[in-house]
Amino acid sequence: MIRLAIAEDHQSLIDGIKLLLEYEDGISIVGTANDGQALLDIVGKKRPNVVLTDIRMPKTDGIEATRLIKNQYPEIYVLAFTMFDQLEAIQQMMDAGASGYILKNSSLEEVHQAILAVAKGKTYFDANINTNALNSESSNKTKGVLTKRQIEILELIAQGKTSREIADQLFIGTHTVDTHRKNMARILGLQGKGELMRYALEKKYRF
Repeated sequence: MIRLAIAEDHQSLIDGIKLLLEYEDGISIVGTANDGQALLDIVGKKRPNVVLTDIRMPKTDGIEATRLIKNQYPEIYVLAFTMFDQLEAIQQMMDAGASGYILKNSSLEEVHQAILAVAKGKTYFDANINTNALNSESSNKTKGVLTKRQIEILELIAQGKTSREIADQLFIGTHTVDTHRKNMARILGLQGKGELMRYALEKKYRF
């Protein structure tokens, strides 16, 4: 079951999405919000699997909300839902940890498909987004900064510990560790199974 939270400052859009998904057996809407702070409150209380969020919202914007959600709950997938198709906005959301990006002029059915895709751990981009330009922009960017928790995990990776051993030591779930691994690889621009270990050893994350 996909537990979905929606953040959008236009209530009519929320109502339209709720109407679309009302009879979907595999999706349950656990909360809706009209600003970023309310979204964070819902995430903390309801723990959705997927968050559908606008970028431009009152109190806390979607980019910062996504960053906070992914830092605290890396297992939650975030899907951006916005009118902004500029590469800078898209890249900022992806850097914050979003798994997908869909435009508000898309059909509600495409929104549905995007939710299903990111819930399975896939990346989803609106058909009108030039992903080739996005990939080019991303490759020219400075590599991102890891969170404190990610650095802790990287230190343990450098010691040769498995995801299960790391999870037990940090009192978190194995799935959470694996999600952190994926996010670190994305942030650092690494590919391949052993690249995180090699990076950790090169950067002397050993104690």
